[in-house]
Amino acid sequence: MSSLNYSTPAKEEVCWTEKEEEAVTVKQEVEDEAFTVKEEEKEVTVKEAFEVKEERQITFTLKEEEGEEEETGDLSNTRERPDSHSDSGESHSGEHDPETSKPARRHHCSQCGKSFNRSQHLKLHERTHTGEKPYHCFQCGKSFSQLGSLKGHKRTHTGEKPYHCSQCGKSFSQLGSLKSHKRIHSGEKPYHCSKCGKTFTWLVGLKMHERTHTGERPYHCSHCGKSFRLLGILKLHEKAHTQEKSYPCSHCGKSFRWLGTLKTHERIHTQKKEKLYQCSLCGMSFSQLEALNRHDRTHTREDKPYHCSQCGKRFNWLRQLNKHERIHTQEEKTYHCSHCGKTFSESEDLKSHERIERLCSDLCF
Repeated sequence: MSSLNYSTPAKEEVCWTEKEEEAVTVKQEVEDEAFTVKEEEKEVTVKEAFEVKEERQITFTLKEEEGEEEETGDLSNTRERPDSHSDSGESHSGEHDPETSKPARRHHCSQCGKSFNRSQHLKLHERTHTGEKPYHCFQCGKSFSQLGSLKGHKRTHTGEKPYHCSQCGKSFSQLGSLKSHKRIHSGEKPYHCSKCGKTFTWLVGLKMHERTHTGERPYHCSHCGKSFRLLGILKLHEKAHTQEKSYPCSHCGKSFRWLGTLKTHERIHTQKKEKLYQCSLCGMSFSQLEALNRHDRTHTREDKPYHCSQCGKRFNWLRQLNKHERIHTQEEKTYHCSHCGKTFSESEDLKSHERIERLCSDLCF
């Protein structure tokens, strides 16, 4: 009995000691864990802020390389979450995370040597070399290398323009387009020519300008092989081969090859009869500069620019010279009536004759 009475307190003392030690240990671990979590939150906050800034820089780099609009849609998804250290709780032991303590490992592009902090960013960049475009528009079938580009493209179908200029109210479907537009208001010209120092608002303007230094003409005419610096100039040139007249008059339907020619023609239809060119001597106005130049010759009596090679007689207008030269040539009568075969030296005479012919035909029948 005495041995049992003696051993029982020892067991109770041992149990109490284990409970007390466990409580102290738990309390100590809770305090350590709270301190560790607080320190890790601070560390994660700083790390996350740095990564956000870093991702923005990479976003801009990718935009410059691919020439596409705002590409932040994909890159923003690659940001690490603060709670992504571990699910087991082992990282809260107070020890430094080896991934955060080590300097970020750079991922290098095997094609051009560019380096990135994240492998996801490297994969996005590599599509500029491979031409891979895994994102497709189901409405028009166009493909894109990044998801953000596809999302921005879809707005061209929906008409959505969520980005607004605070200065003029103009709306845009792409954030990059809004940023470029704002340079018009700010006067910012961030792109500099390394040859002459000239500055430009947009990168495309700089690239086109640099061709004046390099002599590069990347756009070739498939008909005659002539080369051009600008794609727009090539398209205008190709109309001379195809006879395409893509500018129709909204009043009479007549089509023109050049926009400037259409604008000149439309003045015929305007009610106010725009007359932009005025004679400084008599005040008479004309809708075309060529008409004003012809009119000026009646005042100045300046040297007549058109002269006959046979007799030296001079004329103010080319049509007068052409009419005069028929006197010297054998082709005096070049206009033939299709009804009776009669010939005339002037088209106006032929037209008058044909009107008489039609009138006679109507009277006879």
